[in-house]
This record gives sequence, C-alpha cells and structure tokens, in this order.
Amino acid sequence: MAEVNVETSQGTPGVAAGGETVVMKFGGTSVAGPEDLKRAAARIVAERERGNKVVAVLSARGKTTDELLTMAGEISDRPSPREMDMLLSTGERISCALCAMAIWDLGHQAISLTGSQAGIVTDSSHTKARIVDVRAGRIEQALDRGDIVLVAGFQGVSTDSKDVTTLGRGGSDTTAVALAAALGASVCEIYTDVAGVFTADPRLVPAARKLVQISFEEMLEMSASGAGVLQLRSVEYARNHGVRIHCRSSFEEGTGTLVVAEEETMENPFVTAVTHSSDEARVTLAGVRNEPGMAGRIFTALADANVNVDVIIQNEPVSTSHGADLSFTVGRNDLATAVEAIEAVDVSAAEEILTDDKIGKVSIVGAGMRSHPGVAAKVFKVLGDEGINIEMISTSPIKISCVIAADRVPDAVRALHDSFDLGDDAIHYEDSTGEHKARAGSR
Repeated sequence: MAEVNVETSQGTPGVAAGGETVVMKFGGTSVAGPEDLKRAAARIVAERERGNKVVAVLSARGKTTDELLTMAGEISDRPSPREMDMLLSTGERISCALCAMAIWDLGHQAISLTGSQAGIVTDSSHTKARIVDVRAGRIEQALDRGDIVLVAGFQGVSTDSKDVTTLGRGGSDTTAVALAAALGASVCEIYTDVAGVFTADPRLVPAARKLVQISFEEMLEMSASGAGVLQLRSVEYARNHGVRIHCRSSFEEGTGTLVVAEEETMENPFVTAVTHSSDEARVTLAGVRNEPGMAGRIFTALADANVNVDVIIQNEPVSTSHGADLSFTVGRNDLATAVEAIEAVDVSAAEEILTDDKIGKVSIVGAGMRSHPGVAAKVFKVLGDEGINIEMISTSPIKISCVIAADRVPDAVRALHDSFDLGDDAIHYEDSTGEHKARAGSR
C-alpha cells in the first residue's frame, strides 16, 4: 500500500502504516541506559521505515524491578500482592514513555500505552496473572494513524476486579507474543543481551553454539528447565497460536534463533541443548498418610497458592501402617509459601516436612531423544564419573532432568555439554529415516 500523509491525534503530520505488522520486545538490559534506550528506538524506527506497522513491548530498565522489590521490602515484610502489582508495573511504563520521546526525536510518531490501555486482560492472580484476552482495538487504531505503538510489558488489568496485575518474571515476553497473536503479526522479535538460544549458558560453557532454529516443544522444555532466554508461558502461547519467535541480540546485527513449529525445523538433534537452574528448592513430606485423595489435597493447596511444582517423586509405604514419602521441587522464592500451603491442608497430613534450598537442576533436551536409546544411561554415567550424586530424576519424551546439589550444577553442565559434543563442529542429529548422522556446523 502506498504511504500517504495523514493527521495524527496530536495534529502533526504522520505516515499511514502499511506492510506487515511486526512486534518487537526489548528486555531490561536492552533499555538499561540512555544510549541503550536510544539504540532500541533507532531499531524500532528502522523497522517502521521499512514500511511495516510496529508495536514494541518494553521491559523495565536495567535493575529497576529489583530496586522496586527492595523498596517494598524496606516497608513491609509481606507486602500486599495487589499493591506489589501497582508498584512493579511502573517500571515498564517509564521505559515506554522514555522510548516514545526518543522516537519522536527521530522524526516519527509514537504513543506509549500501559498494559490495560493496550487491552491486555488477565485473571486476578496478583504477581502471577495469566492473560485471558487481548482487546487490541486501540493499538490497531494507532497503527492505522501511522503511530509506532509502545506497550508496557509484564502487566495487564484483571477482568474481574479491574485491578492492575503483573505476569511474573519475564512476563514481557508473554505480552509481546500475545500481542503478536492478536494482531496477526508476521513475527515476534525478542531482543535481549544474548545473540540467540545457545546449546548451554555461554557464561558456563564458552564453547556453547548458537542454534539457528529450534522447535516450540524443545524451547518449552528448555524454558521449563531453567533456560532464561525466553519465558515458558510466552513459548507456550506462541505454540498454541502459531506465532514465530525470533530471539536476537539488541547490541549487534544479524539473525538470532527462530522458534518455530516442529515440522518447520530442518533436523532433529537427539540432544539439542543442556539447560540448568540453580534457583530450586525441595520439599519432602515424610510419613504422608496412606489414604486416597491425600496427594490431591496437597497439590490442590499448592496450586491455590500459585506455587508451580516441578519434579515429583513418591515412594510407596512399606506397609499399611507406614506413611509414604513425597518429595517435589519448587522455585526457591516459593518455598515458604509452599510449606504454609501444605500446613494449612492438615497438620497431620505428614509426620514431618523437610526442606532443602541448596539444590539445582541440570537437563538435556532434544527432539531426537524420542527414538534414540541410551541417552539416559549416558547422562547418568557422565554425572557419576564426575562424582555428582543424582537426588531426583524427571523425564519427558524429549527431556531428562536431574536434581543435584546446587554447587555442582556448573560442573554438570560442562560435563554433559562436552559428552554430547554440543560445542563441536560436528553435531549429531536424526534424519527423517531415524538414522543418526553428523553435520558440519559453526560455533
């Protein structure tokens, strides 16, 4: 469509937007300082000058969210979740307003919107809300006027209480994907401080290789296992709505990693990456009453408390007079909430509640693992050879996770990455016939 001059709501000349709709998300490090924010604004303007409609989602600048959390802690030991959302939502609004100013200085029209103004509607779970609807009419009107739209990430408005809500750590990724789905965007670009998705955390494994493509299923498992480059819920939302994600660097040009449907991927490595998390805690209920429905009551209480449970292991009691032992892992920040929730179920539900906040998790992920025997055996042998004790094990068709001591996580990541040759020029994959081959690749 040809570009024509139009009048914006502010009465200044604008350019009616044509082309495709592109959603660009910039993380906290990408807008941390004045020059970072101006660099993000320049990237946004460059995309607009290619003739596309542009919506940019911004996170809070640098350590702003941490500083706000510190402020809250100075006032209250247990601040109200509703008021925490009111407080934390301000960081993203600051980023958007400042970026809009920078875009105006570059000669383009921009409008910044809060999550509620942008039509992000959520449930009422303060600090961990989920998006239930995106009413993007105001954004579409602004795009049709030729405006660049800046949306505060990480936040929305509750459909019930009309209160401000936040989506949890990394929620700006979910905001961006949800907007891309609602607007029918051609791509959702996630700009961050790394060049893409790697075979391991480059800070632990300098030889880690950037992945050109990865499937939604693999990325879901990686995010759930500790890979912090993309939020789990954003990947889940993208898979469910068919939104292609391009994860790339804010600080350098070039392509990053495309996250796409499995049928679009070029090959299925039997091990794609090693992920890890050192932010885990374990709860063990010793002597759980051996009666039907007890596990259901315990985990319903945890769900009602908004505690996400990961690895679960239960040992059957040795006799009817003995209780079972039930262990599970949660995020370290959720440990106190988890214990309180369990105690509220029934003080006699278990003989003893034990906790350990010094555990970590290491995982290997790969679509080809579905039909490649021996991967689990190799993982266990590698960790055993390193003298690393495995305390809990969890598997899926394309993932193996091991809970280990937190201080051994770096050693485990490096050992597994080396053992599966993930940083070498030859990477092993499975072709359409199921045959295992090696392909030359670049680091």
